[in-house]
Amino acid sequence: MKIIKNIFIISMSLMLLAEPSMAEKRPQDKNITSSQTFINQHPDLMHRLRGLQAYQKKRYSEAFTHFRRAAKYADKPSQGMLAEMLWKGEGVGMDKVQAYAWMDIAAERAYTTMLLSREKMWSSLTETEREQVVPIGLELYKYYGDDVAKKRLEVVLIRAKRNITGSRAGFVGTLNICLNPWECSQTVDGSLYYQDKFWKPEQYWQWQDTAWKNPPTGRVDILPIEVVPKTGDKK
Repeated sequence: MKIIKNIFIISMSLMLLAEPSMAEKRPQDKNITSSQTFINQHPDLMHRLRGLQAYQKKRYSEAFTHFRRAAKYADKPSQGMLAEMLWKGEGVGMDKVQAYAWMDIAAERAYTTMLLSREKMWSSLTETEREQVVPIGLELYKYYGDDVAKKRLEVVLIRAKRNITGSRAGFVGTLNICLNPWECSQTVDGSLYYQDKFWKPEQYWQWQDTAWKNPPTGRVDILPIEVVPKTGDKK
């Protein structure tokens, strides 16, 4: 199954090439969403990127851990990667039933890549394995399904925007945001950085859906990312 390659390409597309139709009108958006400051404030993206970096280096156990952390914040690409790794036994024991259950969650928003992967997995399961899927899937949905997982990220996004440095009233129009948390060689206007689509839950999910339902094609390079201190997020 050549699913991993496709998921890798689309996974990075969301971060590096989000909203291709708007690229010429708002080229600064790419600088924002690929910046370390932005990634650090979005745990779904942060752990997905760390997972991808570890996966490229064949540190599969580490990659699996990061994908699972991203998955708890409703990150569908990471949920799909967990499914693929379980299917192949990369970093964990091979478990096709668990793999299908994870891919079913990854396909929850009907992204084409995830739907196709789910159906390919289903066609390869035995009747016994198919019978085992339902109870396992129900347990996973209780913690990683959108109804629960989205709320975790929404709390993080709302809190991050409320804690804007130097703006106790929440006004961001006159702020300059450093795109690297350790040095400030590149900045962006706060009104651009704090666009609703990046921070308000409903708009944020719409932004992701737009990128994933119409993913760009072509080559996407995964760039090195810097590791920030962990904050006790162990699950």
